[in-house]
Amino acid sequence: MIRSHARLLTFWISASLCSAALTGCGAAGQDSLSEAQTSAEAQETTETEASMEVTSFPLPESSEESEIYIEPITDLSDDFIRGMDASSVLAEENSGVTYYNYDGEEQDVFMTLAQSGVNYIRLRVWNDPYDEDGNGYGGGNNDVATAVELGKRATQYGMKVFIDFHYSDFWADPKRQHAPKAWENMDGEEKSDALYKFTKESLTELLDAGVDVGMVQIGNEINYGMSGETDTPTVMNLLCSGSRAVREISEAYGKDIQIAVHYTNITQNDEINTIASNLQTYDVDYDIFGLSYYPFWHGTIENMQAVASMIREKYGKEVLIAETSYCYTSEDGDGYANSFEGTEDLVEGYAATVQSQATMIRDICVAANEAGVLGIFYWEGTWIPVGDASEDHSAVWETCGSGWASSYAGDYDPEDAGLYYGGCSWDNQAMFDFDGYPLTSLNVFKYLKYGSTAPLSVDYIPEISVTCNIGDELELPETIEVIYNDRSVKEQAAVVWEETQAAAIDTNTGGSYEVTGALEDGTGVTCRIQVEMVNYVQNPGFEDSDTSMWDISYTGDANPTDFQVKADDAYTGETAFHFWSGDSDMDFSIQQELTDLEPGTYQLSVYAQGGDLSEDSVLELYAIANGEEQNVSFMVTGWADWQNPAIPEIKITDGSLTIGVRIKCNAASWGTVDDFTLNKLSDET
Repeated sequence: MIRSHARLLTFWISASLCSAALTGCGAAGQDSLSEAQTSAEAQETTETEASMEVTSFPLPESSEESEIYIEPITDLSDDFIRGMDASSVLAEENSGVTYYNYDGEEQDVFMTLAQSGVNYIRLRVWNDPYDEDGNGYGGGNNDVATAVELGKRATQYGMKVFIDFHYSDFWADPKRQHAPKAWENMDGEEKSDALYKFTKESLTELLDAGVDVGMVQIGNEINYGMSGETDTPTVMNLLCSGSRAVREISEAYGKDIQIAVHYTNITQNDEINTIASNLQTYDVDYDIFGLSYYPFWHGTIENMQAVASMIREKYGKEVLIAETSYCYTSEDGDGYANSFEGTEDLVEGYAATVQSQATMIRDICVAANEAGVLGIFYWEGTWIPVGDASEDHSAVWETCGSGWASSYAGDYDPEDAGLYYGGCSWDNQAMFDFDGYPLTSLNVFKYLKYGSTAPLSVDYIPEISVTCNIGDELELPETIEVIYNDRSVKEQAAVVWEETQAAAIDTNTGGSYEVTGALEDGTGVTCRIQVEMVNYVQNPGFEDSDTSMWDISYTGDANPTDFQVKADDAYTGETAFHFWSGDSDMDFSIQQELTDLEPGTYQLSVYAQGGDLSEDSVLELYAIANGEEQNVSFMVTGWADWQNPAIPEIKITDGSLTIGVRIKCNAASWGTVDDFTLNKLSDET
């Protein structure tokens, strides 16, 4: 309790001092630093850096044994950036979070990051993330003073620092680019001057404190604007002012500080090309084109490589993956929903496991290296929950800023933070567990070049699910597919199921169930079971683009039918089988042949809608079994007036059945057919 109180006191003192400092930074009419003042401060910084004791941790020189398996990237340069955004650390610590090392001992998280191979730390900077009463907006309350404190700790452990200026008082991204409060009534030129001063003064403060700044990002994900400005000339002018400030400070302090611009939505290749072209046209002085690449949002790795190669080859700029991440679990640590759930939104081939998290980051690094990218920054790998999901931690989020937003941010960002403020939405993508212990996946940065070996173990098991028809006997698979940590696959791994759980399922009643089991090595598995009326028709609603199982026959020179993607004309989903006769009569059928059906009694139905059919039109749902046809006539009577004809009893003895709809109608008639359903009613034949 004493330590927690001390941290809170430190937080409030820091917040007050930082708020006062930022008010001075943004004051209109303040003169820029004189050359003499800059030179003196640069000399003082050199002395500060010389006096700071730096602890470095060398990378392995060969493959090592580990708890994770990492394939080596043999041609990887030692200078490849293995970065981590750790902007939330101070707010986390102020909230009572403790970070540990691999031995379970409390340790500075920056030391743990350095020991794990991280060589660069990225820190976001907001101008004034506080309301008029000094209450923080949350998300780390990342003002300049916070960056100074975190940057000094990163520098202490031999890591360079990448400063990410948002030029906003809170989050800046494609959805929002709010101007800082102090700049709200400024025109473009005034903002440009204010941005120049803020950049220069902030960097001066960082360098004077001994922070080893190696890169500066001017703007964050600025695809559609920056600091409240959206027109291209004004945004480019802002970037030029930020760049000029960095170059002047870099020269004054004798440091080679690289300048990065940062964009996202890289699946929009033409848009990225236009952005890079604008930067060139307006002669923006920068070194690095930064990309956000989250594999679950931003397309394939191949497309990321293509974009990076285009920037390097066409515009002659270096490229950096400024943000990326992946989950290690689908659990939620604090009761506040996660941005990436790690369930249905997983990338194919990568599970929500520690090993898959490491494998994904290794694969992104391989691809980046192949495309000549400088390196990557993992986004917020230290942002873990405060406490656990069983308790309400909103008071701590509000006070210390460890949630993504506090309610105090509502006046500044009413459309987002004002509605959805709360906890951490990133905890399942951290590289520390919910209690602050480093995951073995964090060591991926250390093992990138030479790899690591590990005892063969299960990484994940693809979802096991069984659908059982109502009234049938439940059959569980005897073997399943297993993916191991070295990516090897065992397609027929034997599994033993809990017989008592399986026997307790009443298949005469529909419902969802689970049965647990185990592999030979003891690894637990779960099978999800759905007892329902099974639909035996393949692609029954035509949603799958492969429609080869459907046979369409048409009498006449042209076939005016198609699989139409139009949700308004589909019974469910987006696709339906569409017909329109045009200027001539129409005679067609659509059918499917089914084989290997179990003997029994079945029921067939379909949905159809349409209009302008004459009374002598013929519309039939039919089924051919055992050499005999059953059919039922129906008529469509208007748009969205869905008819549902059915054949209630079809006896199947030889396992074969042909189902379909045939329509013979007049010119100018139209309609759609959708959702064939074939259910087994009983075993009786």
